[in-house]
Amino acid sequence: MGYETIQYEVKEKGIGILSLNRPRKYNSVNHRMMEELEAFWRERLYDLETHVIIMRGNGRRGFCAGLDMKEAMKTVPEMDTHAFYRFQARLARLTLAMRQVPQPIICAVHGAGVGLGFSFALASDVRVITPDARFSAAYINIGLGGADMACSYFLPRLIGAGRAYEFMLTGNFMSAQEAMALGLASRMVERDQLIETALDLARVMESKNPMGLRLTKEAINMNLDAGGLEQALHMEDRNQVLLGIRARLGEGKKIGRYF
Repeated sequence: MGYETIQYEVKEKGIGILSLNRPRKYNSVNHRMMEELEAFWRERLYDLETHVIIMRGNGRRGFCAGLDMKEAMKTVPEMDTHAFYRFQARLARLTLAMRQVPQPIICAVHGAGVGLGFSFALASDVRVITPDARFSAAYINIGLGGADMACSYFLPRLIGAGRAYEFMLTGNFMSAQEAMALGLASRMVERDQLIETALDLARVMESKNPMGLRLTKEAINMNLDAGGLEQALHMEDRNQVLLGIRARLGEGKKIGRYF
């Protein structure tokens, strides 16, 4: 489909770059972008040629300012309860769609990631940031609850409940330095190195067994909610046996050198 608010390019074999493309609006999410992101992630479910996706925000102002509040202030008051619930659910499930796609997602963040923009970063698998990156669970700052857009699910799992409580109850910004210290981000580089650093990580991933990447992401997602060690081991055992069978059948990349 033709996109208006996002851009997508296959940068090189197996690696795609998704760009939020409303730079004059701080890449905020309007209704059109919500629809286009829904469609984009749905297509990736069946995209066997793309193995890694880099997500970024266009322009110099920042990664994503969250929901387009100017548009929302016009449309939300006209919604009844059912319409507002559907709108809320569609927005929130963009993060679920990011977890469901088989491709690892590397989020390249410069400037602010606020509200839904913060949740996009949290729903990604790896985060690379610049020194001016900053994050806020800003929902509580606009009169809503601080737990929104899957933030209350992802943030405690990524940085621990103690600090997650603080950020979600205050809406205060997390600096790039704090994001690194808390383990939220993997790399911090200057802005002119941001995309190349993300690409370097993507190339390492692309060099691996594509099914191995898919099953690793799936296992991590499942084991975040595993009832215990035994369930986690069952998931890992299933994945390794499946990959071993594929190797014996001559499918995928050879894995014999690991044994």
